[in-house]
Order: sequence, then structure tokens, then C-alpha cells
Amino acid sequence: MTFHEFLEKVQGAILTPIITLLSLGAFLLFIWGIVEFIAGSENEEKRQTGQQHMVWGLIGLVIIFGANAIVSLIKATVGSE
Repeated sequence: MTFHEFLEKVQGAILTPIITLLSLGAFLLFIWGIVEFIAGSENEEKRQTGQQHMVWGLIGLVIIFGANAIVSLIKATVGSE
């Protein structure tokens, strides 16, 4: 088994499902923040909480997609034979 095949198996069996679940969680956190922000439009504390959830959801998505890009870059660079 070559290193490229190993990376493909690890990415397919482990990383892709984990990244998918984390992306879904971050997206749901962002959507929940929007709902909180809109529902609590009259309450400053609830708007602030909703805004924080939106920001953390976006930060999570950026980190997750950045990690996925790094793995793909390593796979394309090192794994090519």
C-alpha cells in the first residue's frame, strides 16, 4: 500500500465523515444564532447571544474548511507519484 492510497483511505473512512458532521454542527449553530437574533430582537441580551452564536458558527466553518483544504493540499502534494 502506498502512502497515497493510505491517505485516501484515511480521508474517506475517517476525515470526511468527521468533517461533514462538524460542518453540519457549525452550520446549525449559525442558523440557531440567526433564529435567536431575530426572535430576541427586542431584548439586547438575546440579540447579543444570537450574534455570538453566528460568529462562532462562522469561525467553526472557516476552521473546518481550512483543515479540509490543508489535508487535500497535502494529499495532492505528497501523495502524487
